[in-house]
Amino acid sequence: MKPVLFVTGHAPAYRLGALARLHERERIELALFGGRLAHGGAAHAGELPLPHRQVRPHELLALAAGGDYRAVVCPTGGRLAPLATWAGARRARVPLLLWASLWAHPRTPAHALTYLPLRRLYRSADAVVTYGAHVSAYVRAYGATNVHEAPQAVDNDFWSAPVDLSAPAPPGWPAAAGTAAGAGTAAAAGTAAAGAGAGVRFLFVGRAVREKGLSVLLEAWARAGLGGRGATLALAGADAAELAALAPGAMLGRGLGGGDGGGPSGGAEGIVSLGRLQPEALRGLYARCDVLVVPSIATRTFREPWGLVVNEAMNQGLAVIATDAVGAAAGGLVRDGRNGLVVAARADALAGALARLADDAQLRARFGEAAREDVRAFSYDAWAQGFSHALASVGVARER
Repeated sequence: MKPVLFVTGHAPAYRLGALARLHERERIELALFGGRLAHGGAAHAGELPLPHRQVRPHELLALAAGGDYRAVVCPTGGRLAPLATWAGARRARVPLLLWASLWAHPRTPAHALTYLPLRRLYRSADAVVTYGAHVSAYVRAYGATNVHEAPQAVDNDFWSAPVDLSAPAPPGWPAAAGTAAGAGTAAAAGTAAAGAGAGVRFLFVGRAVREKGLSVLLEAWARAGLGGRGATLALAGADAAELAALAPGAMLGRGLGGGDGGGPSGGAEGIVSLGRLQPEALRGLYARCDVLVVPSIATRTFREPWGLVVNEAMNQGLAVIATDAVGAAAGGLVRDGRNGLVVAARADALAGALARLADDAQLRARFGEAAREDVRAFSYDAWAQGFSHALASVGVARER
């Protein structure tokens, strides 16, 4: 049986396990056309563990039209790549599967040019594969009919692995930080005994760019006043210079890194900046925290498709606070009142959620246990199975 041509810009490290699982099921070949790498994960080092080739976007038409593939998976990213891939698949008369990630079209002059072509792709694709229910609803509104979901996934075995909390904490982590959220009831009881909010560890992981909502989170932290009550907000994923550029002096002040609490009303008190961390160190950080905060906001150019840090943190039993602009919340992983809190993408709403979880150890523990359970369904197998269902719907799934 001929392979499936899977067209995408890059094969980053966090996606390789899912792609390899799909290759085991369906036999695929990657066509990597490059372009801007818009994610915070590490690039893969070394040889890819499945067939692949580097191509230029304009070469995708001839590649897809060559008759060597039984189906073609087309991305929505890239300017020329989707149209060239679509044209090649149509010339070869093989099924075209569109892998869609948008749930709001960017509003820029450049993206305005892609609006109508993308609508045509949604309607004309033989099948559409999405990240979750939020993207499925969006593409159906624009005419897609044969829609399947491949839920966003990480390496659950890696991210759920036990962490030795006697090992050194990440550099810069406050010495007073206690046991892991995963320790459950005993840790929660100890926090409660020390006073509401004392010792609770909140975590942000992401790039220091506007759409990630970090400046909104910092304002919410100041409003909640949790730093003065002994809570900690750890910032991972960006260095101090990037943080200062996003939220200069008035918000972070000298308190960045656990200093004297510069900024209005001690807004920076309790904040520690940890910079970029390797996966093993980040896993250890998750185990030392209680709540992940994902404060993303919608902008003219971006709406968070998912947020894989949610999957990672849930594997270590963290409760989650996410805004309604986060795909992992809109797509059904973060469930308000079940494994976290979903709030409006505003500082006042975030401040209320921070204070609520800081003051309720039992709720944090309950959310954390539910998170650890719920994330198991978002696996590499489930992601690959979503594509297999789409291939089966057009009659070209591999027989097993």
